[in-house]
Amino acid sequence: MSETVLDAGFFVRWMTAAAAVIDREADRLTELDSPIGDADHGRNMQRGFAAVVTALEAEPPATPGAALTAAGRKLISSVGGASGPLYGTLLRRAGKAFGEAPQVSAEELRTGLGAGVEAVAQLGGSAPGDKTMLDALVPGIEALATSFDAAAAASEKGALATVPMLARKGRASYLGERSIGHQDPGATSSALLLAALAEVAK
Repeated sequence: MSETVLDAGFFVRWMTAAAAVIDREADRLTELDSPIGDADHGRNMQRGFAAVVTALEAEPPATPGAALTAAGRKLISSVGGASGPLYGTLLRRAGKAFGEAPQVSAEELRTGLGAGVEAVAQLGGSAPGDKTMLDALVPGIEALATSFDAAAAASEKGALATVPMLARKGRASYLGERSIGHQDPGATSSALLLAALAEVAK
């Protein structure tokens, strides 16, 4: 793993990079959401991460835990649909795992995000293979053991692998067989989140 110092500033940069890539990809996320969701995933995520950046700039966090906890709280309060609670839970649970540490190691980051993914699975009652964000997050977090770039690549591969899946959870599950052949928007935005992480770790 990289020896990048993972302090509060690193996590602020991660959230800022995530907001930028989601802003660029918002139309694509909404396009993916149109046939199997409410056609609002891109806009919701765009609004939520913009609010996160504003909040972190207004009140700079002192620790990694504080940064992710604040980001998660803001996503829960500003993102519509299921995405806010799910992404908010992911980040808040990871932030809680970091405690008050002034910086965390790459291994602690993986453990914290792993705890966040478990919380998301519990909240959504879902598992890998259900055509949800977990299909990108689980392989991505596992690959963090190797490198940040490996995590980004694994999560992107996971998102692409949702295309032939039958949706078993979320709005897309109401479509049954018609959900097959579409890439899951939540898995796609999760891959963008890990791509932003790899970007700031360079």
